[in-house]
Amino acid sequence: MGAVLSGVPRPAEPGAAARVEERTRAAVLRYLGALNRHDAEAVAGCVAEGFVGEHTSPMGRGVTGRAAYRERLDGFLADFADLKYEMEDLVVRDVRAVLAYTMSFRLVSAGNAPVRVRGVFRLWVDANGLVARRVDYWDGSEVTRQLAAAVPSQGG
Repeated sequence: MGAVLSGVPRPAEPGAAARVEERTRAAVLRYLGALNRHDAEAVAGCVAEGFVGEHTSPMGRGVTGRAAYRERLDGFLADFADLKYEMEDLVVRDVRAVLAYTMSFRLVSAGNAPVRVRGVFRLWVDANGLVARRVDYWDGSEVTRQLAAAVPSQGG
């Protein structure tokens, strides 16, 4: 994975660094937009063939490869009804980006329980303007708490 994960040296020619960062910014915004449109084909089209998706929460499941990621997207988007990522902050440096977000959705598999959780994507973009790697940080215990709070109480 080499240069994708470690960043690239700043190019010597004038404006080259700005072009790399603009490509990175555009790729990240395209990816986020596709997720917010619930467009599985567009989301998969935003990632590299060898895409690596990692979750730091034990509730998440990592994935390697565009094809494997695409296989999961329909189920993910169906279960996370009304999925919306609201961007809080975006920092871009070379081929890397850090995007802080608030994610909201209704979890269909949990009786349409509403969830709202803050998180951070760390993203690496390749020379083709595709997301090569994503590390997703979010608090699984907060999701569990909200799901438990949405369950109607028994008894009376």
